[in-house]
Amino acid sequence: MPRRGLILQTRTHWLLLGLALLCSLVVFLYLLECAPQTDGNASLPGVIGETYGKEYYQALLQEQEEHYQTRATSLKRQIAQLKQELQEMGEKMRSLQERKNVGANGIGYQGHKEQEPSDLLEFLHSQIDKAEVSIGAKLPSEYGVIPFESFTLMKVFQLEMGLTRHPEEKPVRKDKRDELVEVIEAGLEVINNPDEEDEQEDEDGPLGEKLIFNENDFIEGYYRTERDKGTQYELFFKKADLMEYRHVTLFRPFGPLMKVKSEMIDITRLTINIIVPLAERTEAFVQFMQNFRDVCIHQDKRIHLTVVYFGKEGLSKVKSILESVTSVSNFHNYTLVSLNEEFNRGRGLNVGARAWDKGEVLMFFCDVDIYFSAEFLNSCRLNAEPGKKVFYPVVFSLYNPAIVYANQNIPPPVEQQLVHKKDSGFWRDFGFGMTCQYQSDFLTVGGFDIEVKGWGGEDVHLYRKYLHSDLVVIRTPVPGLFHLWHEKLCADELTPEQYRMCILSKAINEASHSHMGMLVFREEIETHLRKQAYRTNSEAAG
Repeated sequence: MPRRGLILQTRTHWLLLGLALLCSLVVFLYLLECAPQTDGNASLPGVIGETYGKEYYQALLQEQEEHYQTRATSLKRQIAQLKQELQEMGEKMRSLQERKNVGANGIGYQGHKEQEPSDLLEFLHSQIDKAEVSIGAKLPSEYGVIPFESFTLMKVFQLEMGLTRHPEEKPVRKDKRDELVEVIEAGLEVINNPDEEDEQEDEDGPLGEKLIFNENDFIEGYYRTERDKGTQYELFFKKADLMEYRHVTLFRPFGPLMKVKSEMIDITRLTINIIVPLAERTEAFVQFMQNFRDVCIHQDKRIHLTVVYFGKEGLSKVKSILESVTSVSNFHNYTLVSLNEEFNRGRGLNVGARAWDKGEVLMFFCDVDIYFSAEFLNSCRLNAEPGKKVFYPVVFSLYNPAIVYANQNIPPPVEQQLVHKKDSGFWRDFGFGMTCQYQSDFLTVGGFDIEVKGWGGEDVHLYRKYLHSDLVVIRTPVPGLFHLWHEKLCADELTPEQYRMCILSKAINEASHSHMGMLVFREEIETHLRKQAYRTNSEAAG
């Protein structure tokens, strides 16, 4: 009896427990059905603290949602601000373009306008593609090329002087100084922190440390501005104890500087074939060979000289001069070509260029009255590239020393006359005779027009051929290239156009504006001085 009561009690206990669990399950399902929906898939709280757990998780979800909304709002605001800035800059560019079109085509006529890129960065990059940086532009004439101006750390060598600026001067305007300083610093940043696509190898210093370039390693630079595209900068750096140069091209397309390329240039074994056409003028040839000996034989030592001599008279003396200079210096890298015909500069340079049969070579077309430095020869090597670039340096032409140094008994030696001053000379920007180009490019464009006879004209024809090609023409004044003054004779046999060019060149080469003015008004000045002396004497006697 007690056992049966215990069993019944146990069954009743489990039955009540089952009923309690069933009731709990029903209540749980009811709560699930009736509870408000929440965002997300958060777990339900336990039975204990059920109300607190739901509010906690809802608050947590709400806090996270507010955080993401705030973040999204901030990003939207930044995007809107950037779009606004892009739109404003695009409107400014369109306004400038419209003004340019109005100025070019007349008021009210917009002309043909290119589609403005919607993305500003894409537009800036397109400016590089449109500019004459990597490929030459086909130009209608020799006046269409945009020349470079050259600069060093301290000076700028400029073509456009007017009556107030100087051919060589320190940058006076602050914006020009700041511009060149910024460009040099940007070039150093490119070299010292190169990108993966830069064509240069990491070099170590003598102690194995990373090689760092600074402003003292800057050798020279060139810049030019295409008014509707931007400013191009060509920079050259070199460590004193290294042979290679570092070349950096930068472009400012109406905005920040953009690197075009960074490369290493090795010119240590690059020979230049200097070609000189000559007829008589043996005294000038003596002076030329003195400069050649000092610069090419003693300093540069990577030169071949080709002299193309016209006629028989003076030929033996030219041979003697060559032998005397080369024998003393043990220099044998020269060629003398004799042509028994009338002088023709284009013909002589054609023959001299084709006389070289040892493969590709860099040529410098030179005249007997040219004085050049070792630095210029390196500039020649750095600015000519086969199939890509030809170098047309602007020569600094010296005036008549008898006029420039009229207040001295005799003019100073030639080496002391080599200064860039307004009263000593001018940039010969109308001359295209001195040029550095590779033999393959010269032959590709067809060389000189040998039909041009007598003085001048042949160099302009060749220059135009390059302007009509895909090669980039580097046109810039260089400090290490001088044209020495010599008397010009304009022959009667010249055509009217050649004679006019000869007389114009003769007049421009004689003296500066101020010195020419003093010569023109010499009689008036002397009369004034006599009157002044007479008045002074009269007052003293009275």
